[in-house]
Amino acid sequence: MNYSSPANLAVLACPGGEVFADEVIAHLKKVYRHNFDDMVEELAKQYAMDPTTVAQQINFIYDVSAPAHRTGKADDFCCPQFKVPARFSLFANGEIKAEILESIRGKDIYIVQDVENHYPVSFNDRELKKTLSINDHLMTIFVTVDAVKQAGAERVTLVVPIYPYARQHKKKGREGLTASRVGKILESLGVNRIITLDIHSREIGNSFNYMRVENLHASYQIILALSQLPEILNENFVVVSPDTGAVDRNKFYATTLKKPLALLYKERDYSRVSKDALNNNISELKLLGNVKGKTVLMADDMLGTGGTLLKAMKFLKDQGAGNVIAAISLPLFSGDAISYFDAAYKEGLFYRIIGTNAIYHEEVLRREWYISVNITKLFAQTISRLHQGLSLSPLLDNRDIIAKLFAEP
Repeated sequence: MNYSSPANLAVLACPGGEVFADEVIAHLKKVYRHNFDDMVEELAKQYAMDPTTVAQQINFIYDVSAPAHRTGKADDFCCPQFKVPARFSLFANGEIKAEILESIRGKDIYIVQDVENHYPVSFNDRELKKTLSINDHLMTIFVTVDAVKQAGAERVTLVVPIYPYARQHKKKGREGLTASRVGKILESLGVNRIITLDIHSREIGNSFNYMRVENLHASYQIILALSQLPEILNENFVVVSPDTGAVDRNKFYATTLKKPLALLYKERDYSRVSKDALNNNISELKLLGNVKGKTVLMADDMLGTGGTLLKAMKFLKDQGAGNVIAAISLPLFSGDAISYFDAAYKEGLFYRIIGTNAIYHEEVLRREWYISVNITKLFAQTISRLHQGLSLSPLLDNRDIIAKLFAEP
């Protein structure tokens, strides 16, 4: 039995991360309610005691260690609010200020931010709304981490469903390793750990001195959504890696689903500059495998303007593929990507795109071709386990729970 009081666990949402944080908090409350009930039941059986008495004694111990935690009945679980009240101010010159509105001294703080939220967010006691760039969101993180450290938090974890500047993780010439530099800035500010989803390169986390990166995966949520599509997972199903860099990811899906794996190889003309989704530098595509008459699944970590994916979809259809489905962990849909996919869907180039809610979207959720899967429960479970000092292995290696999904009843 592993359980610890959630009294010192707190979540602070930056502008842009509020929607994601609120959903995580809702799941956290369910997790701790379930844990409390299990502990009461187990201790009542172990010591032959009345469950009500056990609950009262547990609450008594917690109230002694964390005064002002309890507001409900003595024999019932009283979950903290978790969310830390904060005020974010945006000044006329563009400066951002974060203020913590209650004591967080000694607490285990989880700061949540969606750096790719490009919808208007609230400042100045919700009197001002402003659309922020990724750099504005990043600066908001910096000032928030500093405010939390100044307020005496014991441990600071940054929850960023998409890691900023992740695609700038290697250099070929006179360019910076910005992905590493962003992390080192956060490390210097006092961040102990980062929780993110499908980081673009695992090597990013290797560049830090002591800060840890917990890299989560949404494969279970994506496979669950895939299994609910009618007549999709049959004998005419193949997994296709959209490029050589995504082979390991797609091999996981092929192995888990017990389906064949094919590969697309892209030749690029680097004398051409990629301008947008329809005008990129891919000169030729080659297929290793067979997709004729088959339902195709392509999995990738990130969808930006979508040009590469659209070109792959058209190529697969030209090769005789049936339904084409894409699974994307981080669906940015940058620029005019949504309109490009609208046109491709009308043309019949693909059947569905399965994406996560790692990035806040409104427009794409209204599309018939888009399926959104919720990963906030995964993040809540991760936060709970980290706070209790438990292993993350059951969450990071999800093959067992995926196997149960397809087990015979």
